[in-house]
Amino acid sequence: MSRWYASRHTAAPLRIYSRSIMLYISDTAKKRVESMREKSGLGEQFFIRVSVVGGGCSGLTYDLNFDSEPRDGDQVFEDKGIKLVTDLKSFLYLCDTTLEFSGGLNGKGFHFVNPNASRECACGESFAV
Repeated sequence: MSRWYASRHTAAPLRIYSRSIMLYISDTAKKRVESMREKSGLGEQFFIRVSVVGGGCSGLTYDLNFDSEPRDGDQVFEDKGIKLVTDLKSFLYLCDTTLEFSGGLNGKGFHFVNPNASRECACGESFAV
């Protein structure tokens, strides 16, 4: 039996990793979220809701909004003092994703660095896994 076959097809104990799986936000995105929340007059009870919906060139797109109403089954994460909330189905596509922001003339605005995406469309609005 080849070593590859043995390592792939024999029962081995599960490894449990201590690193938590979650959603992250960059420092620049945090500053932009705080600025937008302040300009809109939204209080601290408003959080960022991130969802994945079908559509776009690659099949899946991101949806990003402020929300203040938790829903059943929400997955809640906090990074750098910003609460990020997603539904469980979306989290399957979003685990370990970072919300980024780049401004200026060549900036993309808010965008996601998603290690689960196998490809993204040229405009960066949609992705596939």
